[in-house]
Amino acid sequence: MASEDERAIRSLIATWMAATKAGDITTVLNLMTDDVVFMVPGREPFGKLEFAALSRPQQGARIDGKAEIGELEILGDWAFTRTFLKVAIEVPGGNCLERSGYTLSIFRKGSDGRWRLARDANMLTPHSGKPA
Repeated sequence: MASEDERAIRSLIATWMAATKAGDITTVLNLMTDDVVFMVPGREPFGKLEFAALSRPQQGARIDGKAEIGELEILGDWAFTRTFLKVAIEVPGGNCLERSGYTLSIFRKGSDGRWRLARDANMLTPHSGKPA
């Protein structure tokens, strides 16, 4: 049986995916700590402000995805997940970029009792093509 913390982290990931699909960047930003760090191949690590700036040009795009949690461990007020993520981004005009791969995410429980994303190593690779 899943603990309350495990359910909260799984809910956070589901909320992130739903908010991304809905284009709700405000909700996504509220799911991360102020000092969050994202690591992706080919660029320097970046934080919340750059994440928000990178998300703005995607408004108007249709984003869909699926996250399959392969591992979830909770260690006090810290937790991590290993997740297989598949994302499709369709921009106006019909071009589609699909990415898939693994992420390693670290979550921190705040003084308010809420879990938030604190670190994310994203190893998705792009695949161009038509929407599925």
